[in-house]
Amino acid sequence: MTTLTLEIDGLSCASCVGRAERALAGVAGVTSAVVNLATGRATVKGPAEPAAVAAALHGAGYPARIETAALDVAGMSCASCTGRVERALAAVPGVLDAQANFATGRATVTFLTGTATPVGLARVATDAGYEATAHEAAGAVAMHGHDDAAADFRGRLILAAALTLPIFALEMGSHVVPGMAGLIDATIGREVSWWAQALLTTLVLAWPGRGFFTRGIPALLRGAPEMNSLVALGTAAAWGYSIAALLAPGLFPVGTRAVYFEAAAVIVTLILLGRWLEARARGRTGAAIEKLVGLRPATARALRDGVAVDVALDDVRTGDLIEVRPGERLPVDGTVTEGASWIDESMVTGEPDPVRKGAGDALTGGTVNGTGALTMRAGAVGADSVLSRIIRMVEDAQGAKLPIQALIDRVTGVFVPVVIGLAALTVAIWLFTSPSLALVAGVSVLIVACPCAMGLATPTSIMVGTGRAAELGVLFRRGDALQALQGARVVALDKTGTLTEGRPTLTAFETAPGWRRDEALTLAAAVEARSEHPIARAILRAAEADGLVLSEAAGFESRTGHGVIAEVAGRRVLVGAERFLAGEGIDLAPLRSQADRIAADGRTPLWLAVDGRVAAAIGVDDPIKASTPEAIQAFHDMGLRVAMITGDAETTARAVAARLGIDHVVAEVMPGGKVDAVRSLRDIHGAVAFVGDGINDAPALAEADVGIAIGTGTDVAIEAADVVLMAAELDAVIQAFAISRATMRNIRQNLFWAFAYNAALIPVAAGVLYPLTGMLLSPMLAAGAMALSSVFVLSNALWLRRAGRPSAVVPAKGDRTLQEVPA
Repeated sequence: MTTLTLEIDGLSCASCVGRAERALAGVAGVTSAVVNLATGRATVKGPAEPAAVAAALHGAGYPARIETAALDVAGMSCASCTGRVERALAAVPGVLDAQANFATGRATVTFLTGTATPVGLARVATDAGYEATAHEAAGAVAMHGHDDAAADFRGRLILAAALTLPIFALEMGSHVVPGMAGLIDATIGREVSWWAQALLTTLVLAWPGRGFFTRGIPALLRGAPEMNSLVALGTAAAWGYSIAALLAPGLFPVGTRAVYFEAAAVIVTLILLGRWLEARARGRTGAAIEKLVGLRPATARALRDGVAVDVALDDVRTGDLIEVRPGERLPVDGTVTEGASWIDESMVTGEPDPVRKGAGDALTGGTVNGTGALTMRAGAVGADSVLSRIIRMVEDAQGAKLPIQALIDRVTGVFVPVVIGLAALTVAIWLFTSPSLALVAGVSVLIVACPCAMGLATPTSIMVGTGRAAELGVLFRRGDALQALQGARVVALDKTGTLTEGRPTLTAFETAPGWRRDEALTLAAAVEARSEHPIARAILRAAEADGLVLSEAAGFESRTGHGVIAEVAGRRVLVGAERFLAGEGIDLAPLRSQADRIAADGRTPLWLAVDGRVAAAIGVDDPIKASTPEAIQAFHDMGLRVAMITGDAETTARAVAARLGIDHVVAEVMPGGKVDAVRSLRDIHGAVAFVGDGINDAPALAEADVGIAIGTGTDVAIEAADVVLMAAELDAVIQAFAISRATMRNIRQNLFWAFAYNAALIPVAAGVLYPLTGMLLSPMLAAGAMALSSVFVLSNALWLRRAGRPSAVVPAKGDRTLQEVPA
């Protein structure tokens, strides 16, 4: 009977225990459920699904704690291997999800806390035939895994080649070089030549080729054959047939006795060549992570008891004072306490120009100090730093499985057994027609089949694509967003901070009869001094520029999406949008024409009312970013429709949209109304990508098919978005679309090659062309083709390292006249 011991949250009394136990008892398969208030643990017995247990606890209000462990898994040589690793891990009680990635050599396991440990999960994968260890924190491990694998394959390849060369020369030379067969017979003799080949081939299989047998045969015996199993079967068949021809020549009809030692040896050598090239290429696919890890210095100069000492980066603690010399990389996040300098933040923001930093300014680890000396106080360190979070995002995205992978998993799950069956059928058919060719055809079928190419087609493209995106300041928080983004038909943009600079200025202040500018502006600024909104800061800056002295505001109240209200010097003051003041019953007619003129110019109109009467119409201008017009045109060139969703006045929004060539306008919406706007756009045009600042736009970011948050380098932990941009320019959105489209196009190319290769060459290896051409595919050529197929897929994926610039496509049908979508 299965027993799960898991940890749960929210228990505060005996009643909670009872409710949690009743929820667990209602899960199908649970025979016993005991919850312990003191330990915060539940013990569940019975064959219940872990996901059902977690769902029941969540529904009862006592969610189970969930952990995610990453494992480094060695020995996964094809897509079939990942399926077996996933099934072995998923069978562990308490595991909710298990995903193995062939390209990264890593498995990610989500499980109920208390039911498993990373070490225990690694042991399960090891017992399944794939040596695994718990993966350390992001960036903590040196990125040498693929280098080590490449070095190992290189050494085995050199040894195999050295042993294979004389075999190849003896056997193939006697067939190709005139007179060589006679020379061999006249000197050492054919039998001696064959025994020499037998000895050398045995060494090839037992030494550099040993891994194919130590991994492939156990997998075959478990009923779960994989790529190594095919190689082991093919080479063992060629070697065994040849040994039989040497030891028992009487078993073979006259004229059919032959040896295939050279086939077995060359197959191992060529496949090792392919594995070596593959390991080198796979190492390059992870270059982005290596670059990110390389941004972190190994040590920091911390002040201990007033003395600067070099300490390991892991020993730096929050609050430590750290000295940074000119030209050095900042070791951790923090703030300047002393000194001033120019900091190169291009690795975070993508902006090439250094930024001046002085006392109190925030610093990001991994950025480069200029010519000044600084003392900083450590803030976020270790896994909490911006750089570590970026690395973790990239690793998570690279390890994700796209929806397109589901088809590949179904095919590779049965591919190797089907190939073995086809090889057996091929041998059987040839035994009835031409027995001497049966072994050649059967071995060729086993060797030419390549599940590796199918397994590498998707994950390698994801690795290179997301890595390239990270280099461009585009972080895919979810790997499946990479696929979803290329399917978007509409890009919806927030206005403030996305299309505009996000630094509004006061450009108009029209007062009603009986009001002076300084008097009205003083009241408005006094109220806005309590607000954090960018427009409030614009009004405050205008008051400061005029040298106005502000009174204290009392009873301040902010109404999201409308405005603010407070008492100033005994007077009731309102500042906000037209709908706010109209809702308060205030007559705006005295300043209607002035407000309309402000909106018609593309500026944001606001209103000031004092004691129930309108006092001023305020115009605030947020300059459009210099890159915005070109970005909007680029979206159109990519076949996307562009929408603007804003809380601004309708007239203002339409003026800005007309100036920029935006297709659809949704104006005067509250933050919650943006969700409805996204749904309307989806119903009309299809999948929507919403671009916002990641704070006020969180609901819309979550509702969109793909949410893209524009950050400024420290917003990398925005939870609502699927994609986070390090720079605050729309150019990064264009790059995100370009990367997505290029990656998916690359994946489709890889999949076409992988499936077409196997579909074409397996029948050729079986001999379907023999009646027409009189030729069979040699096992040696089959080995070369198989090895190069994986190399082709990897090489094609590496082209994505140049991706990032959009290519124009035919625009979607229909005109681009300005339209309004219902809010």
